[in-house]
Amino acid sequence: MGYRADIASGRIAFSHLIRMWHARNGWSHRVLPSLSEHFDLGRVHTSQLSMLRNGKLASPGPEVFLALGGINRWLSEQAPAGQFDPSLLQVTLAGHPELIDALATGADAVLDPQGGVLGAGDLLEVFVGLRPAPPAFNLSVKEEEAATLSAALADLLTAGRPWRQCRDELLAAYPVGRRGRRERFAAVMAGQQEYGATDLEAELPDLRRTLAQLGGKGTAEIGPERFLELLRNRANSRADTAYTQLQGLGDLASAIRRELAAG
Repeated sequence: MGYRADIASGRIAFSHLIRMWHARNGWSHRVLPSLSEHFDLGRVHTSQLSMLRNGKLASPGPEVFLALGGINRWLSEQAPAGQFDPSLLQVTLAGHPELIDALATGADAVLDPQGGVLGAGDLLEVFVGLRPAPPAFNLSVKEEEAATLSAALADLLTAGRPWRQCRDELLAAYPVGRRGRRERFAAVMAGQQEYGATDLEAELPDLRRTLAQLGGKGTAEIGPERFLELLRNRANSRADTAYTQLQGLGDLASAIRRELAAG
């Protein structure tokens, strides 16, 4: 595989990284450009960020990676657990209420599996295909499979039990404190909603931690790629079972008549 293929694959990996970084933190596309301007870390425009998210920016300048790497390092230093001290935000970002609100919602940095923060050079290496994106930021879900994966996820975490019987246990295991994400998680577990592809990609690291918390010994060792594979296998198994059952039942009207006759 030549350098062109490396760059092409790197651009795709970087687009996943940028999308998941935004999705995990609940940021709009204005947050990173505004932070880079406020701290004078480099320069990245909203249009550039949009093209990076879609894998369409072929040759971003060094100031883009300086900006993203500088912001990432600042997040890791000032919000090591992905949460800022509110008083620090009020001082550091005085006069920028929209940034204060955004970072109060989410402030996760991009880290490698060992917990190291990715700087400008590391991000550039991801973009040109010289290093993979961190596994937690490099999981690709297709839109057409998101619904079945959501159902498989709910089936796995509830162990097939009704939501009302395991609601408290699941919500206690889900490690996210943000209200909107907790409500969405509860709705997906109850079968009332589904994750979209981008949302599911962003949620996978925390969903994997939820599984580890619920499953106990052995589940903590399941890596991001294995977790996604597990969900896909479960989704396929559910689809095969449902097809077999439907074949046996025939059409809905016939099934209803059989139920009435049995009653």
